[in-house]
Amino acid sequence: MQDFLSIHPEVAQALKQGRAVVALESTVISHGLPYPANVETARAIEAAVRAEGAIPATIAVLDGRIRVGLDDEDLERLAQPGVRKVSRRDLPLALAQQADGATTVASTMIAAHLAGIAVFATGGIGGVHRGMETTLDISADLEELAGTDVAVICAGAKAILDLPRTLEYLETKGVPVIGYGTDRFPAFYTASLPLPVDGRCDTPDEVARVLRAKWLLGLGGGVVVGVPIPDAAALDAEAVEAAIQRAVAEADAQGVRGKALTPFLLKRMEELTDGASLTANRALLLNNAAVGARIAVAYAKQKGELTLPKKVQTAKRPPGY
Repeated sequence: MQDFLSIHPEVAQALKQGRAVVALESTVISHGLPYPANVETARAIEAAVRAEGAIPATIAVLDGRIRVGLDDEDLERLAQPGVRKVSRRDLPLALAQQADGATTVASTMIAAHLAGIAVFATGGIGGVHRGMETTLDISADLEELAGTDVAVICAGAKAILDLPRTLEYLETKGVPVIGYGTDRFPAFYTASLPLPVDGRCDTPDEVARVLRAKWLLGLGGGVVVGVPIPDAAALDAEAVEAAIQRAVAEADAQGVRGKALTPFLLKRMEELTDGASLTANRALLLNNAAVGARIAVAYAKQKGELTLPKKVQTAKRPPGY
């Protein structure tokens, strides 16, 4: 790991001291938002984490190393053209070729787990794409959630996806989907759809207890914590769906596939909603970061209040121990 992993001194010190740390992805900087809103939002997200008493650890691949925790100049660097979108399959290439890469949900989870960070805040997870019966397009995020011990705080899955099938996939993989203050799965730009979650938690302490219970039992894999977008920033559900259907149809007509699909759809959503989707995206990112920080603080606090079973003491330890 020493050949490929660099942890920022502030993050390393916080982890050593058992303090709360929140992992943050970098695809939102390089591929999710336009410049300069991307850099401004990345800074605001880190500030939101700090305001709740946790340390932000934005993750990216720079100069052939996985960097956990970035400086301001690194954020600017990631906003420049030519930065790769790096998921699990792309990590070996990006590292070996010393490329600059923005991490997706999947690769951010990998890096967070390697560093010992249990909580990761993002916008929305990837999932099963619409029309997957012909494209077989299913995000690597779902497989990572099935096997990597990191809690992902998000506004559900991106609204451009097939949300019912995404939930079915998560159920098959044994990934708990928690609604934070809601009984229904958040729908990214809109508060929720009539899709039930596996359980509801109303406080950070309650979410932290769920994480401890899952990992102390040796039930590997992640947890999805769905946080509804703030009411003031939510968009009209019918207008969002109409824009999504048009964007998906355009992507299909232009043959947009693979890792280019999500950035294409998000950009078209911004254009079709006259920028409203961009404003909503930024609002949910900041909200998720704040909630993620509160959960990370609660998780760190509970660490000293639970006794590890003997089996766990001598085998795989939960994140944060």
